Amino acid sequence: MLTPVTPLKKSKILVSVLIPVYNEVDTVAEIVERVRSTPHSLEIICVDDASTDGTRDVIAGLLREGKINQAIHQKRNSGKGAAIRAAIAASHGDIVIVQDADLEYNPSDWPALFAPIIDGRADAVFGSRFLGGSHRVLYYWHAVGNGFLTTLSNMFSNLNLTDMECCYKAVRGDLARQLTLKSQRFGFEPEITARLAHANARIFEVPVSYSGRTYSEGKKITWRDGMAALFHIIRYNVFS
Repeated sequence: MLTPVTPLKKSKILVSVLIPVYNEVDTVAEIVERVRSTPHSLEIICVDDASTDGTRDVIAGLLREGKINQAIHQKRNSGKGAAIRAAIAASHGDIVIVQDADLEYNPSDWPALFAPIIDGRADAVFGSRFLGGSHRVLYYWHAVGNGFLTTLSNMFSNLNLTDMECCYKAVRGDLARQLTLKSQRFGFEPEITARLAHANARIFEVPVSYSGRTYSEGKKITWRDGMAALFHIIRYNVFS
């Protein structure tokens, strides 16, 4: 059972930005600049998931230039979930948030995500691409699949989320570091949702903008990951 949380002192808030990266040589430096342009005290942690396209060299350069605080290099490609786990373990922030390196999500949405945590009303805040934020019009069947997975997750967790698969999930740092996370790839989203529900965390949901990529532009998630999400929802809500 979580203990009541008092509001965070705004002048002392440290935000740990967890950036899992795999083969994003063209965008990782840009997303770091966008993150650095936000008006927050930041701890930026990049985790290179054994990229093969030069991403590792870009991240090393960002570290040398002092634009990121930590660079973690996975020895082998282990997936987004494993990268985020490594970043959480290395974090120290009052708030942690995952920031994909593909430019689909905009850090300008952070104030709405952080406000309920800062005010002491929430332990975690989920972004939603379906609550009115602007978004690029793309794949119909992706939206259908996301709706199905969110509904199934809600049935097991007894939450009423609209976008369980959204990347943007801001969590109190102390709580994030206490969660037992095991997923490797894109199972991170249903797993952290289940873990927070089991912890009786107070969860808010706010609209965020979304500029999705096409597969020709580098989008990596496929229908296989959607099928795997079915397994993860059941696994993490029922068996662990």
